[in-house]
Amino acid sequence: MPHLSFGKEDFEAFKANDREGPIHMLNLVKLLPKAKYEDGTEVDGAEAYATYGRETAPIFQRVGGKIVWRGKVEQMLIGPSDDEQWDVCFIAEYPSPAAFIAMISDPEYRRVMVHRQVSVADSRLIRMAPTETRETFAD
Repeated sequence: MPHLSFGKEDFEAFKANDREGPIHMLNLVKLLPKAKYEDGTEVDGAEAYATYGRETAPIFQRVGGKIVWRGKVEQMLIGPSDDEQWDVCFIAEYPSPAAFIAMISDPEYRRVMVHRQVSVADSRLIRMAPTETRETFAD
């Protein structure tokens, strides 16, 4: 089953966790080969997702968001090699949980979400608390 958006219960839990400071959102996105709009228009899935990125960038920046990491999958070393192939991988930083909520509540953002909705086959959106970089994996 694809994961394309969050549910009400998950969003309520997100809002309830209103700790101070920045949040990092790990985005893993698998794109559809073709994006099909309601009016019958078809474009390349990557093209539609790029439109989503371009049109939401001013809103993302206005709430204080920035991309802190981007990468391209080369190989799945541990995990399902067939099921989870991600076309787009990045970590977005928001200055606070409220900034993320402000972005997704923005009427212009909601209007351009159609490009994401028609281009994404599956996704993961994982909220993380940034921590200090260390020389070891855990401690």
